[in-house]
Amino acid sequence: MDKKKRENNKHPVLKTKLTLGQRASDRLTAFVGSWGFIIGVFVFLAIWMFINVQMVRYKWDPYPFILLNFVLSCLAAIQAPVILMSQNREAERDRLNLKYDYQVNRKAEREIQVIQRKLESIHRLLRKKKK
Repeated sequence: MDKKKRENNKHPVLKTKLTLGQRASDRLTAFVGSWGFIIGVFVFLAIWMFINVQMVRYKWDPYPFILLNFVLSCLAAIQAPVILMSQNREAERDRLNLKYDYQVNRKAEREIQVIQRKLESIHRLLRKKKK
């Protein structure tokens, strides 16, 4: 295992294990946010409308396509909360990452201050030796 992977395994955000629902919402969000999904929805809409306009006898959803409207509304009603769950978890991961980064930056700042004090004392010693 290389150094980067070992560091990632120590990171508190990466240790959390996702539930089945969380993994499913992440996958769904990744799919719904893709061009493939958008193009697929447009193709589905075009086929639905074309078939319903062309059918003479068995139109299951004649113009103005109220059933199609209902199907799209149901899709949006289910999609929205799932996407929000995924975004909320992503925001929580970001908050944890920021907290972790802040702690690392504070530690680095303290170490730099110690080094700065040591350099100043060395500088004073060199000035005394010159005189």
